[in-house]
Amino acid sequence: MALTTPATRPANPRFSSGPCAKPPVWTLDKLADAPLGRSHRAAVGKAKLKAAIDQTRDILGVPADYRIGIVPASDTGAVEMAMWSLLGARPCTMVAWESFGAGWVSDVVKQLKLDATVLNADYGQIVDMAKVDYDTDVVFTWNGTTSGVRMPHGDMIPAHRAGLTICDATSAAFAQDLPWDKLDVTTFSWQKVMGGEAAHGMLILSPRAVERLESYTPAWPLPKIFRMTKGGKLIEGIFVGETINTPSMLAVEDYLVALDWAKSIGGLPALMARANANAQAIFDFCAARDWIDNLAEDPETRSNTSVCLKFTDARITDGAAFAKAVAKRLEAEGIALDIGAYRDAPAGLRIWCGATVETADIEAMLPWLDWAFQAEIAAQSAAA
Repeated sequence: MALTTPATRPANPRFSSGPCAKPPVWTLDKLADAPLGRSHRAAVGKAKLKAAIDQTRDILGVPADYRIGIVPASDTGAVEMAMWSLLGARPCTMVAWESFGAGWVSDVVKQLKLDATVLNADYGQIVDMAKVDYDTDVVFTWNGTTSGVRMPHGDMIPAHRAGLTICDATSAAFAQDLPWDKLDVTTFSWQKVMGGEAAHGMLILSPRAVERLESYTPAWPLPKIFRMTKGGKLIEGIFVGETINTPSMLAVEDYLVALDWAKSIGGLPALMARANANAQAIFDFCAARDWIDNLAEDPETRSNTSVCLKFTDARITDGAAFAKAVAKRLEAEGIALDIGAYRDAPAGLRIWCGATVETADIEAMLPWLDWAFQAEIAAQSAAA
């Protein structure tokens, strides 16, 4: 039986989980005010960088006594800066339920060679964060970008704790409600929920984290781009726009455009509502079908940004090949780009639902997912 292709197509087929879709109002000419060819240390450059920090604080609701810095190497650089600068002062606990969290475990155990307590959960599940010892330093991801599993809230983290909480929030910031009083170090990149350009990370430090930086010197050498103190005092300039290395002023301008858009639509509540609506459209689609399901097993921990899906049809003989074939069909039709599961994750699809994605585009894409599934099942049967 011939399959009928859906009549409606997404206006924007970009559902990549990073770099992610640009804000819907984005055009190249909006970057015209970037101070290109100027030093980032000139007044105009520092003003742009400080504006990025101040607007980040405003939209995310970061407390006034928390420091916010722009750092090199995207979210990865920010997490590494935190771990190499802060860990080792007391016992630590490493928590992982997907590949990036597992990467931080590897860095701490194999590179820093700390005798850390390691807590793991399989893809689709989450570690019981209520059982973590928060008198140790705890490193974890808030939203597992490659598993689609997120922290449902921060209630399990005690307000009074001896250790620091170091949270990789790169696919959570601007789409999920982060409890700042429970987070001592928070990192993210511009390229996720805000649809910014890659290579720049954000590092947010609580007063407790600053106190650790100023009172503790790690046993290992620190590369220059990791050093946040001098003479036992925090280098405050990092947190007002005097970056450690040279930032791209074009990328900074791009981030400012995204921040302006976020403010114009209502700030964090509006950003969260957009991501929730996008993810719910996919959840409803899966609930109405018996051949696809959310990788996250518990609805309470399902991500509203990096939605990871698995095929469950018994007729599928090779899950990885099938998922790649479906993704390839959708890309060939210009319907959905870059939606294959992460290379270390279980076979399936990963559809970005962050705030820069339009719900109408998700809704237009889903009938095509139905079409691609049916087409690939037919192709598999014909080849058998």
